[in-house]
Amino acid sequence: MTSLSRARVARRIAAGAAFGGGGVGLVGAAAAGLLLAELRLARRHVGNGSGGRVPVADGVYGPGYEIPGEPPLRLTMLGDSTAAGQGVHRAGQTPGALLAAGLAAVAERPVELRNVALPGACSDDLDRQVALVLSASPPVPDVCVIMIGANDVTRRMPPTRSVRHLSAAVRRLRTAGAEVVVGTCPDLGTIEPVQQPLRWLARRASRQLAAAQTIGVVEQGGRTVSLGDLLGPEFEENPRELFGPDNYHPSAEGYATAAMAVLPTVCAALGLWPAEEERPDVSRREGFLPVARAAAEAASEAGTEVTAAMPTGPRGPWALLKRRRRRRLPEAEPATPWT
Repeated sequence: MTSLSRARVARRIAAGAAFGGGGVGLVGAAAAGLLLAELRLARRHVGNGSGGRVPVADGVYGPGYEIPGEPPLRLTMLGDSTAAGQGVHRAGQTPGALLAAGLAAVAERPVELRNVALPGACSDDLDRQVALVLSASPPVPDVCVIMIGANDVTRRMPPTRSVRHLSAAVRRLRTAGAEVVVGTCPDLGTIEPVQQPLRWLARRASRQLAAAQTIGVVEQGGRTVSLGDLLGPEFEENPRELFGPDNYHPSAEGYATAAMAVLPTVCAALGLWPAEEERPDVSRREGFLPVARAAAEAASEAGTEVTAAMPTGPRGPWALLKRRRRRRLPEAEPATPWT
């Protein structure tokens, strides 16, 4: 599917989400039946190498940067098993811990991490998760990172409904004063037990949902980072290194790869990235595009960021597409428990 046709599908899904439309199918009815049958077969082959256990990584990272009278930055993770860090054994290997340690090093301030993500969650669980975040006694997080979408595809949630829930979550968090960065739906066509024709269908559905998610998030004032191709070709070429023991969730190396792609956007959202890197770099094919076109391009390329730009144009809202340079993350030391 070309980026232009993916942009058209993404616009239809996002419009349906905004105006309460029904399910704009990611695949045809016959293909959906095959998809479901193949998924059941694939799930029987996926082990539970992590035993379903998710390390608890909540706490304060970078305590050595503490400045008297200055509170730590607050980072909250929301979403599914990818956001929670299922598949690894140590807290410091989870994406939340890696992002917190990286953010602390860039900001030279401690970072307080809270993770409310739930393994197995679909986008309709974000309402509950956002309520947990906003009802907590500490102040609203400085930045929230959401990783969601894979279960929406595998459980055949209508994409308009999926995007509607995600957009509502971003809107509530932004209204409360938090910056929001969303890692969009990963490429499910790379999971080893998944065979053709499911592999092609899963990849197509994943990218269509990721593009539609981008439109919904950007329209609510958030930023997105594509995890589709990041967890696509690189995972496909190095499955033993980037997938965990269950061949489904990322390994420690896989989460580090994803976190390296998300960290620059988290820092940019907080005004911590070098100002010269905020300008579009034509040599890196960055620039302003209609939001649907930017969303479609981002869904096909690793680590691509999309954020709102000009309010509108002859072809609708516009966005800035950035291909930020990844920075290697410092190793996450064990968190200091909250006091």
